[in-house]
Amino acid sequence: MSTITPDILREWRHEFHSHPETAFEEQRTSARIAEILDARGIEMVTGLGGGTGVVAWVDGCRGSGSAIGLRADIDALDVTEANAFAHASRTPGKMHACGHDGHTTMLLGAAWALADNPDFAGRVYFIFQPAEENEGGGRVMVEEGLFERFPMEAVYGVHNWPGLAVGEAAVHETAVMAAFDVFTVKLSGYGCHAAMPHLGKDVVLAACQLVSQLQGIVSRETPAHQTAVLSVTQFHAGDAYNVMPETVELCGTVRCFDPELRHYIEARFRQAIASLATFHGLEASIDYQSRYPATFNTPAHANRCAEVLEAMPDIRQVHRDMPPSMASEDFAFMLQQCPGAYIWLGNGKDSAALHNPHYDFNDELTPLGVAYWTTLVRTLLG
Repeated sequence: MSTITPDILREWRHEFHSHPETAFEEQRTSARIAEILDARGIEMVTGLGGGTGVVAWVDGCRGSGSAIGLRADIDALDVTEANAFAHASRTPGKMHACGHDGHTTMLLGAAWALADNPDFAGRVYFIFQPAEENEGGGRVMVEEGLFERFPMEAVYGVHNWPGLAVGEAAVHETAVMAAFDVFTVKLSGYGCHAAMPHLGKDVVLAACQLVSQLQGIVSRETPAHQTAVLSVTQFHAGDAYNVMPETVELCGTVRCFDPELRHYIEARFRQAIASLATFHGLEASIDYQSRYPATFNTPAHANRCAEVLEAMPDIRQVHRDMPPSMASEDFAFMLQQCPGAYIWLGNGKDSAALHNPHYDFNDELTPLGVAYWTTLVRTLLG
C-alpha cells in the first residue's frame, strides 16, 4: 500500500503554493523537493538546470528494462495573487498562477508511490525542471546533458488545463503548444511642443500606425490554414500632456507552429519597421528573440498516453480533437531531443485561467495526476 494520501499531497501542494519562486531562483522549492524525495530514500541529483533542477530515479523490481522520464516544472510567475485563502502566496508580487505547484506535487507523489510499489522493469527518472516561464529552463537542462547523463527512451509531461473538468484529459497527436518569440522595438524621433507637432518627428503617431500595420502580417500574409498570433502587449511613450516624446518603445510576442512561417513573420516584421521608420524619418532598433520552439508530440507516444488515460476508471473523457494552444511550453526542447508526449489534465470547468491572479490548482486533480503517472509507468515498463 502506498504511503501517499490525498491529505499529504494537499499539504505539499499548499506549501509550494505559499512559497512561490520564479525562474532560476527556486532555491527553497528545490530544497523542499529534495527533502521530500530523501524522506522516502529516493536517489537524486540536485543543482541541475542552472542550479535548482532535480533529477531523481526509481528502479523497478522486475529487473532491467527501458528507462523513461517524467517531467514537472517548479517555478512561479511575477503575478500578485488576488486569492485570500490560507495557502495564498506569502511572497509579494510572485504567485503560482500556472499550477506548477500542483505539477511538482503530482510528480513527487508518483515518485513515492512507485518507490513504495516498484512493480515494473527498468528505471523511471523524475525531472523537476526550473524556469519554464519565459526563461527556458528546459533548454538549459538539455544543454547541460540531461539525456546523456540520464539516458531514457522517452520523456513525458503534464499540464493542468482550466476549462476541462477534473476527470477529463486532452491528448494531441502532434502539435500541442506554439513557438514563442518576443520583441522590443524602439522608435526615436525629435521631440517638440505638442501644440507645434510640425516641428518634431512624431514617434507616437508612427507607433500607432505600426501596431495596426503589423496585424496585416497575420491577417493578410499568413495562409488561412496556418495559425499565427502577433500581439503588441506594451506601449511606453511620453511623460507630459504638452510634450511630443522623442522615443517610444513597443513590446510583444509572436506565436506560430510552422518553422518556415516563423522565419517569414520575423523577416516581414523587420521590413515593416524599417519601412515605417524611413517614411516618418525615424530611427528604429529591434530586439527580436526566438525563445521556445513549438511543442510537438511523437504520435505513437501520444497514442499510448491516450490509451492509458482511457483505461483509467477516474478519467471520464479523453479529448483527441482539441485544437492546440497558442501558449508555449519549454518542454518542447526536451521533445526535440527525445520522443514522448505532453498531455493536459482538466483543472475544472470553473477554474480561473492560467496566469490569472485568482487562479489556484485544483487539489482534486492531484491524486488523479499521481494515478496517471504511475499507471503510465506500469503500462510502459510493465
